[in-house]
Amino acid sequence: QVQLVESGGGLVQTGGSLRLSCAASERTSSFYAMGWFRQAPGKEREFVARIRWSGGSTSYADSVKARFTISRDNAKNTGYLQMNSLKPEDTAVYYCAARRQYGSMSYTLPAAYDYWGQGTQVTVSS
Repeated sequence: QVQLVESGGGLVQTGGSLRLSCAASERTSSFYAMGWFRQAPGKEREFVARIRWSGGSTSYADSVKARFTISRDNAKNTGYLQMNSLKPEDTAVYYCAARRQYGSMSYTLPAAYDYWGQGTQVTVSS
């Protein structure tokens, strides 16, 4: 069973930065893509960003575009989410997810992903 472990969350002031990491228990080159999602209290889990392991093409939610950067390091089997210019509305539990194969389901949907981490809390104070 693939395990994904997130780290790097915490408390930061508005305008600050955090970098989240997602370490996989197996070679990430075997995955099609990795995604980051977040879930705030009382809200549904929402798409944040996605990266294809091969080629590295990226996609972002409009709410984080130009502030967040997703990346991966295949040698370390780790994905990252660099978050800059953080806002209070970015407060949520952040989850990384891995998708094993390409499929017709949109990458913005949680159901498109096969494996999930346990989540890491990000809190942005105003």
